[in-house]
Amino acid sequence: MKIKILDMKQLKSIVFLTLAISFLGFTNGVKAKSSNDGIMNLSTKQQSIVTIASLTAKGDLENLETALVEGLDSGLTINEIKEVMVHLYAYCGFPRSLRGLRTFIKVLDERKAIGIEDALGAEAAPIEDKRTKYDRGKANLEALVQAKLDGPPADYAQFAPIIEIFLKEHLFADIFDRDVLDYQQRELVTVSGLIAIGGVEPMMRSHMNICLIQGITPAQLEELVVLVGKNVDQAKIESAKVVLSELLESKK
Repeated sequence: MKIKILDMKQLKSIVFLTLAISFLGFTNGVKAKSSNDGIMNLSTKQQSIVTIASLTAKGDLENLETALVEGLDSGLTINEIKEVMVHLYAYCGFPRSLRGLRTFIKVLDERKAIGIEDALGAEAAPIEDKRTKYDRGKANLEALVQAKLDGPPADYAQFAPIIEIFLKEHLFADIFDRDVLDYQQRELVTVSGLIAIGGVEPMMRSHMNICLIQGITPAQLEELVVLVGKNVDQAKIESAKVVLSELLESKK
């Protein structure tokens, strides 16, 4: 059997090819690992909405300043961020929303002082719908849950009918009719705020379910919980994980 002796040029070519293949295999492995470990199911804007909402609801103004800067840098407009805080007052109250808005004013003033002009964004369009606010709110809620709501009133609505009117006329008409944020964004705000508040698991489950109905994926909701968990007590996050797990299990 004759052994073919390679000349130096051929040997160098083989060594180069072997190293190149090894390098490609290594970098592909790194990219795959990086893709799996750092996968972002939520867009950068959605992540900022989640973080801003949870910090506003918690009242963590120091970290909120950083989140607001990151939100603006991610492409959120001034009006979109304002709308996040306006929306939240229906869930965490005026005090948290007002403190969040004042923190936002501070951030914008500081950025303007160093020459940063942030995009204002679109204002809410005028409401042309001539139906009563109650009917508009009921229609919006039906669009959110994608089901007709003609059954008997919930126990709380029977016990305190006025709160049902407030829910339909104000929350689901006055607020949800505003088109600065879409339904998906509003539900991300709501779920993030409810997790930060804690102790409202039935409402959290309901709004997580609306997220799914509106096209937010289970993976995106799982990422939302992880994001909120960076700034919220672990007990609240564990509770949110249980609620989400039970909700997803019920969908199988």
